[in-house]
Amino acid sequence: MLDKIKRRIFQIIELDNPGDIYSKTFKICIITLIFLSILVVIISTVEEIYQPYQIWLDNFELISVIIFTIEYILRVWSSNVAPRYKHPVWGRIRFMVKPLAIIDLIAILPFYLPLFWPNLIFTRSFRLFRIFRLFKISRYSSTVKLFGKVIKSKQEEIVITLFIALVLLVTSASLIYFAENEAQPDNFPHIPAAMWWGIITLTTVGYGDVYPITPLGRFLGAIAALVGVGIFALPAGIVASGFTEEIEKKRASNQNKKSIICPHCGQKIDEE
Repeated sequence: MLDKIKRRIFQIIELDNPGDIYSKTFKICIITLIFLSILVVIISTVEEIYQPYQIWLDNFELISVIIFTIEYILRVWSSNVAPRYKHPVWGRIRFMVKPLAIIDLIAILPFYLPLFWPNLIFTRSFRLFRIFRLFKISRYSSTVKLFGKVIKSKQEEIVITLFIALVLLVTSASLIYFAENEAQPDNFPHIPAAMWWGIITLTTVGYGDVYPITPLGRFLGAIAALVGVGIFALPAGIVASGFTEEIEKKRASNQNKKSIICPHCGQKIDEE
C-alpha cells in the first residue's frame, strides 16, 4: 500500500503527464505559488509597503515555505521509484545532489537557518537567496529545459569560446597595465585592477569610470574593443545554432511519433 502511494506521488510531482489531472493541478499550483512568493520577496524590500502588511506577508512566507518543504520531502522520499535512484539511501542522496533538487533546497533554507543560527552575521543577506525560488520554474518550463539541452549539447564550443575570451582578457589587461600604470597609477595599480577595464571594454559596455589616456593605451583600447565585439558575439551564435538543432530534433521526433509499425511487414505506416 505504501509503495503504491509513493509511486502515485512520484507520478504526480515528478512525471510531466498532460493527461494526469492531479499532476497538472499540482504543476499549476506550484508555479503560481513560486511567482507569488517571489512577489512577496520583492515587496518585502519596500518598507512603505512591507510595514503596513508585515503580518500578512510574513504569514504568506510561512505558508509558502511549509508547502515547498513538504514538496521537497515528498520528492526525496518518492525519488527511489525511479530505477536510477532505486537504492533507499544512496539513491536518495544522488537525487538530492541534482541541480534542480539543490535549487529546491536553497529555496527553503533561508527560512530555517535563522531558527538554528540566529546570530550569524550573514543570516539577513542569506534570506535574499529566497529569490532562487524563481529557478524552480525550470522544472516545469519546456523552454528552460530546451535551453538546458542546448547548453549541454554545445558545452564544448562554449567552453572553448570562454577560454579564448579569458586569454584575451588577461592579455588586454596586462598590456593596458604596462601602457597606463605610470600615467594613471590609481586607476591601473596592478593587472587584476586592469581586468575591470578589460571586461568593460571587451564587452563594449564602456562605463567610462576608467579609460586610457596615453596614445598607446588608447590604441590598445581600440583594438580590444574591436576584437571583443567578435569574441563575445560567438556564444550567442553558438547558442542560436544549438536552438535550431534542438528544434529540428523535436520536430523530427514528433513526426516519428505520428508513425505506427505494421505488425506484418514491419514498415512504418503514417497516420492520417
